Amino acid sequence: MTRKANNSRNTSSDADLQVIEMRRELARKIALHAPKAGAQATPVQGLTLFRRTEPSPCYPATYEPSFTVFVQGRKRITLGGTSYLCDESTFVLSSLDVPVVSEIVAASAEVPLLSMLLKLDMAMVRGILSQEEFQRREGSFQGRGIAIGTTTADLLKPCLRLLDLLDAPEDIPFLSTLIQREIVYRLLRGPQGERLRAIATLGDQSQRTAKAVAWLRANYAKPLRLEQLAEVARMGMSTLHHHFRALTAMSPLQYQKQLRLQAARERMLMEGLDAASAAFEVGYESASQFNREYKRFFGQPPMRDLKARRLAGSAMVSD
Repeated sequence: MTRKANNSRNTSSDADLQVIEMRRELARKIALHAPKAGAQATPVQGLTLFRRTEPSPCYPATYEPSFTVFVQGRKRITLGGTSYLCDESTFVLSSLDVPVVSEIVAASAEVPLLSMLLKLDMAMVRGILSQEEFQRREGSFQGRGIAIGTTTADLLKPCLRLLDLLDAPEDIPFLSTLIQREIVYRLLRGPQGERLRAIATLGDQSQRTAKAVAWLRANYAKPLRLEQLAEVARMGMSTLHHHFRALTAMSPLQYQKQLRLQAARERMLMEGLDAASAAFEVGYESASQFNREYKRFFGQPPMRDLKARRLAGSAMVSD
């Protein structure tokens, strides 16, 4: 019994060391292909690399359907009242567009925060789910549209191969899709698979709620009529409200408000609009209401906030 227990511990220890080494190798590859601070687009469709060299205060960001692997540094993501701490051992799976608050809590020039983000092709997800081995369902999933998981060897292997393609661009057109399919397959087979399945599967309550989320993102400047939103989702209003809050940690009205505030801030920063003009463009009818809600959400009035961000250099790009 003692020998078997020792063998089991040794096997587990060897596996842990393998994962640690793979994380280090992924960090090395990200650092190589993202030598400067910020976001680095790549020739692989949907793949972006990130290097952050200093901590940041809390800032609003939007997570679209994506898979993000962190391999160095630490970042805190808050959705509703729930905070998730991301470190070198974690990944973030976002299965629909959700507005969050991000904060980089550990990063420096010597030890930067390093991560990779892969946008999820939901058509690809549905294609994999159509395979026979994924036909079995274990009940309806109810949960947030974002989750944290622990990276494993099975997930890290295709991530490493995806970054290897950056050194062999001629292989990208053929191999990129195959490797991304493997990543999606591993996610679906893992503990967070039901979350991704629920959003991708046609007819599921979560997928219907995702339709409402998509409609709101495309029409945030329009007046919100819950009856119309319920029709889009093909759900009763109370059912939609329940599932919407379960997935996004906020009501449809709160979600729309965050979309409007973030869009107004972006227009003031990028297009030079004044606060009143930006407010009206994103759907506000009252400039004073806009100013109050802006201060409550971003921590200070529009002009003071914009001045602080411009002094800081540029708008933060989410990762």
